[in-house]
Amino acid sequence: MDGTFAAIDISLWILCLLLIVLFVRSVWKYSQSRSRVELMWGSGLALAAAAMAVEAIVFLGVVSSALLQAYVFFSAAIVGVLSLGATRVLRSPRLENGYTAYIAATCALVAVASLLTPMPDSMVSNGIIAGNPPLLLLVLSTLVTGPATVVLLTASAVSLRRSRKWQTLLMIAGALILGAGGTLYIASFPVALYYAEFIGIVLLFFGIVSLPSASTARSSVPASTPAH
Repeated sequence: MDGTFAAIDISLWILCLLLIVLFVRSVWKYSQSRSRVELMWGSGLALAAAAMAVEAIVFLGVVSSALLQAYVFFSAAIVGVLSLGATRVLRSPRLENGYTAYIAATCALVAVASLLTPMPDSMVSNGIIAGNPPLLLLVLSTLVTGPATVVLLTASAVSLRRSRKWQTLLMIAGALILGAGGTLYIASFPVALYYAEFIGIVLLFFGIVSLPSASTARSSVPASTPAH
């Protein structure tokens, strides 16, 4: 039992480390290109790393209302911010700006609501954050996760039709799965979250690190940022 406990906690920290590596890579790429898309992908990866760190800390038995409040916000905001990294492929500045303002507003709303809403101890069971946040947070979170999922799906279809770069598909698929896991957690399906996090992070990692760094074309998300 102790061995299983240690293996789970180590795996959570390894996934967190992978996300941090991807975040640092995005920051480095942003410092070179000043690409807004790169910044958005990096911000989403930072949120994902923070959420994973909270999971690992809680699994060790350290639980507080502040940690749970932060986790509820991270779970909703991850997919929203990651989706901002995919809007450039739609090639509509008006849509991109409007959607950015919408995500910023809804994420801020979820952040304030999470901060002001006490989290019940029942959210944690045997070291696992098992969901069941207050109904208000469930409703507000869908304002972020719903449109973000649609944007990621649309960007994936458009990117496939234009460039057929498998790296882009891996990255968007990873973002979708990671975001879907957060949505399922909020809907009280915590087991799905852990599987989705593992699969989503692995897809993101291989999609990002295998993307050709020499790509400079501006016709697609991965080429311009490169892709995340």
